[in-house]
Amino acid sequence: MRRAVVAAVLVLVPCAAWLLWPQADPRFAIRFDAEQTARARRFLEQPVAAATARPPNVVLIVADDLGKYDTSLYGAGALDTPQMRRLADAGVRFTEGTITSPVCSPSRAALMTGRYQQRFGFELLVHDRYPTNRLEHYAAKWLFSNEHWQAIDTLLVPPPADVLRQGLPPSELTLAELLRKHGYATAIFGKWHLGNGPQSIPERRGFQYQYGFYDAFSLYQDPGDDDVVNARGQHFTDRYQWWKGRDGNCAIRRNGVEVEETAYLTDRIADEAVAWIAANRAHPFFAYVPFNAPHLPLQADRRHYERFAHVGDPRQRVYLAMIASLDEAIGRILDVLDQQGLTDDTLVILVSDNGADASSGVTNNAPLRGGKLTNFQGGLNVPFVVRWPKRLAAAQTYTETVSSLDLFATIAVAAGVVLPDDRPYDGVDLVPYLRGEQAGAPHAALFWRAAGHRAIRAGRYKLISDTRTGARALYDVVADTGETRNILAEHADLAAELEQRLAQWESELVDPAWPRVMEYRFEEDGQRYVFPL
Repeated sequence: MRRAVVAAVLVLVPCAAWLLWPQADPRFAIRFDAEQTARARRFLEQPVAAATARPPNVVLIVADDLGKYDTSLYGAGALDTPQMRRLADAGVRFTEGTITSPVCSPSRAALMTGRYQQRFGFELLVHDRYPTNRLEHYAAKWLFSNEHWQAIDTLLVPPPADVLRQGLPPSELTLAELLRKHGYATAIFGKWHLGNGPQSIPERRGFQYQYGFYDAFSLYQDPGDDDVVNARGQHFTDRYQWWKGRDGNCAIRRNGVEVEETAYLTDRIADEAVAWIAANRAHPFFAYVPFNAPHLPLQADRRHYERFAHVGDPRQRVYLAMIASLDEAIGRILDVLDQQGLTDDTLVILVSDNGADASSGVTNNAPLRGGKLTNFQGGLNVPFVVRWPKRLAAAQTYTETVSSLDLFATIAVAAGVVLPDDRPYDGVDLVPYLRGEQAGAPHAALFWRAAGHRAIRAGRYKLISDTRTGARALYDVVADTGETRNILAEHADLAAELEQRLAQWESELVDPAWPRVMEYRFEEDGQRYVFPL
């Protein structure tokens, strides 16, 4: 008996040590560029000349996973969104508005910096944690992997301290920091998702007032509240979000301090934004309003849910109610601008961080192909509206391809912001194009990359190329908006030219600053693609 116990100990202890031994690898350490960081801080400290006239206020509204055809901005969509149409009818509706990533935090990184996020290593999602040992690694692969989702194969992960360093590096300058330097009051209301470490949170990145949460998602309301309707899904990401709730970085915070909220979060974001705008009307302000709607988890306030009694699918009914709540919240922001006499002098922008999450089962991006996590048009071509009555004619439709990078550039020029000359900026001021003062397309080409899942659009053509699987496809996205016909074989020379341009762009980039946790694998036209997260 004693020998058996000793033998068991001799076997089990090494096995336990093997399973539980930490797998952190110092090769994944994140090192900030001290020299560029110092230059950025010095630039912000340099005085600027006082403006001769008051610059425009800026309200930047970002929806989360809102598909182009979830709205009525482009004809009959999933439901009528009158407040979004109200904004577009008084401004410019972009038919080919694109973002820089089909997933949220990299897309937001470019929006806040005016630079392709791959220039500073923000290529993948920000992560809270990685499997820290073999036991967690194999458990994750067993629990989370399925036909489309795979946990990472590598056992090597970043040290815990470096997980906290993921996000906007201090060497980058945010739109809020630059506007604040030029005398703007700055505030954020809603989802941040650009880093949870002290160097990345919004209070340290130019925002004087913060309300919302730091992470990718949060509950909209207590699931036990009678005023909310919940629609839980069976997918592991959905289950994780319900389990996480409002813990940790999903907690609601005001100026970094956790607060208890009982009301529906979309309404509360609008409440905070409306009150702050009214209180800051006397001087130029930048209100960044990144709603989390209609991102999962699916929760609708009952008042809007009752409007969709004709919808048979209960999950889709909740989803539509969430968009209706979002639309109403946007209307409240437009109302306060009207009430305060600020409409003519306020540049208002509405954009989604990526296309709708087609994998949720409650929506799709038809007639566009694919959705979130793909470089097909359903993932990249999003609702995109700009209104500035003082400078832009109403009820315009603009059909050239533009990027969310251009929103940074447009705001910077409108506000008289001086940009540093030590780094490239990738956006274009759209106002001259919209006023007819500049002819042609704003961009010769636009690019996308997520650890091997790449794309380039030049004019009417888009090449998607996955270096990990070898999948390649070329589409004429003007004649074939649904990307139904791969014309690669017929235009091999064009595809080779686009690959060369894509490689040239990639030569200007840095490697991803942190590794992936998951992979989303999908097949289109018999070709396999891998999108890393």
